[in-house]
Amino acid sequence: MSLLRSTATVSQMTLLSRVLGLVRDIIIATVFGASMAADAFVVAFRIPNLFRRLFAEGAFSQAFVPVLAEYREQRSQAEMQGLVAATAGVLGVALTAFTVIGVLASPLFIYLFAPGFAKEPGKLELASELLQITFPYLAFISLTAFAGGVLNTFRKFAVPAFTPVLLNVCMIGAAVLLAPHFSQPIVALALGVFLGGLAQLLFQFPFLRKLNMLVLPVFKPAHEGVRRVLKLMGPALFGVSVAQLNLLFDTLLASFLATGSVTWLYYSDRLLEFPLGVFGIALGTVILPTLSGHHTNGRGDAFAHTLDWGLRWMLVIGAPATLGLILLAQPILSTAFQYQAMTDFDVIMSARSLQAYSVGLLGFIAIKVLAPGYYSRQDTRSPVRIGIIALLSNMVFNVMLIFPLQHAGLALATSMSAFVNAGLLFRGLYVAGIYRPTAGWSALIVRIVAASVVMSGVLLWGVPSLGYWSDATVFQRVGQLALWVVAGAGSYGATLVITGLRPRHLAGPRGSL
Repeated sequence: MSLLRSTATVSQMTLLSRVLGLVRDIIIATVFGASMAADAFVVAFRIPNLFRRLFAEGAFSQAFVPVLAEYREQRSQAEMQGLVAATAGVLGVALTAFTVIGVLASPLFIYLFAPGFAKEPGKLELASELLQITFPYLAFISLTAFAGGVLNTFRKFAVPAFTPVLLNVCMIGAAVLLAPHFSQPIVALALGVFLGGLAQLLFQFPFLRKLNMLVLPVFKPAHEGVRRVLKLMGPALFGVSVAQLNLLFDTLLASFLATGSVTWLYYSDRLLEFPLGVFGIALGTVILPTLSGHHTNGRGDAFAHTLDWGLRWMLVIGAPATLGLILLAQPILSTAFQYQAMTDFDVIMSARSLQAYSVGLLGFIAIKVLAPGYYSRQDTRSPVRIGIIALLSNMVFNVMLIFPLQHAGLALATSMSAFVNAGLLFRGLYVAGIYRPTAGWSALIVRIVAASVVMSGVLLWGVPSLGYWSDATVFQRVGQLALWVVAGAGSYGATLVITGLRPRHLAGPRGSL
């Protein structure tokens, strides 16, 4: 399967998940708005998600997939099964222990990650109660990511990309069907997270069985493959998860700002995750096992071409997505969330942070493309050094921007640090000669700039002001938003074609798996 087809497959499954995720967030915004309960849930959901991205989708996957890919290329089926069983056993024990600690120490976690909640009566207590319910989600989803890593190594990308749909279905069902039966309705939403994590894990079992990879876990921390994964995983904690640490740091600072700030940032981040997940994460998911295979087999040219291909697509898709989110921030937020509890003021505040996050979209996608260039070669130390620099940069930017821009300053700081991270990752690969740009970049950049200018002109000329969106019916909002999204994308694509861009310019890299 070609890289482009694999990326399209993951993108389609992720798009389905993101659409349902948007429906989920619309329901949450409609029922809870930017209230104290919504703030409490956002933090209670974000904490296990942070650890998931740190340990499972982040450091663990980036360390495990290259080792498993090497086993697939050079070892027997039995040795692969042994690695999977031993890794599952060690991971399962560690997750169980950490989950128990998280549930018992939930008030401490809330106080550490959102200390500002203590100044509002009942807010810290409610968040702690919700975290006790959501924390086991970390164990379920981490094992789901482990199973997904196995499937991705075998080029079965669609199944792991589809599984987040189940979380959204469970959360929507909990909000609509269960919430009215709880004295504190937001508790039902936390229960939906718990059930969604369990459903995602169980869903992958039949597909692992078809590959003969559904094996009983064994606790073997001394297993040669497990020791290699753990050795690679330690440094990778920082290298791949800087964006998540930055986001959590934003949440911590936002907890001291006006009520609603945490939720405004959450809605903004969720909308940013739409293009980032549909395309950026899809690229990273497909590129990692492909690069690992090229490295294992000594195909340096194919390795460099794969990175080049990913960066070209990053720019072609990321540029219009960035402009679209910036110019359509208020219409998107109003159409998605402004019902019942969501006010004009909430839309305006959320739009400010969405625009600030959107500034960094190209940086966020670039990290997804460039980081696998290190992890596929089992180099986890270089991203660590870069990650530390980016994290420190984010802290400095936060202090500089939080006072003049409030919550939007936190979002802008995260975007700026993403470019620091991506720039240093790129520099390391380029200086070492691992990435070598192919011909045609200058022409591509000129075409993208021209198309972006045309698209911006179309949207600035035609998109109605906020007053229209807040007064319009839901069908009018959806219709108008769809019209201007199509108009913007159409003008962008047409300009690219007129200026000479052709499919061959974005064809898959030579030697792709």
